[in-house]
Amino acid sequence: MEFRKKRRDVVGLDITPLVDVVFLLLIFFMLSTTFIVSPGIRINLPKAQAEAVKRESREVRIKIDAQGNYFFGDRRASADDLADRFRQAARANRDTLVVIEADEATAHRFVVEVMDRAKTAGLNRLAIATRPGR
Repeated sequence: MEFRKKRRDVVGLDITPLVDVVFLLLIFFMLSTTFIVSPGIRINLPKAQAEAVKRESREVRIKIDAQGNYFFGDRRASADDLADRFRQAARANRDTLVVIEADEATAHRFVVEVMDRAKTAGLNRLAIATRPGR
């Protein structure tokens, strides 16, 4: 007695489209992250030989451009807005560090005004950001 062998079809999954989609997603995310890194405010920090200040979890960063415009984050702010933010930060934690990122062409009076407003609000820890001068 002779039995017939059943012929089985080889079932396979074509993963070529899946690989294409994965590569396209990878390229998309790589390109989109480069746009996030570049900030919108151009600040040319002055050079210094001192060691850089380490980032802290409790810090407020204020940027001042060459024209004397203040920025809190990426938004433009007035001196009164900064005073309000400093008071809020002081209420939350009096040990908050205020980091001033001023352009090297900024007039000294704008930096002093930010420092004065921070001290008036009760924040005594101040730092001025620089870039390595080596």
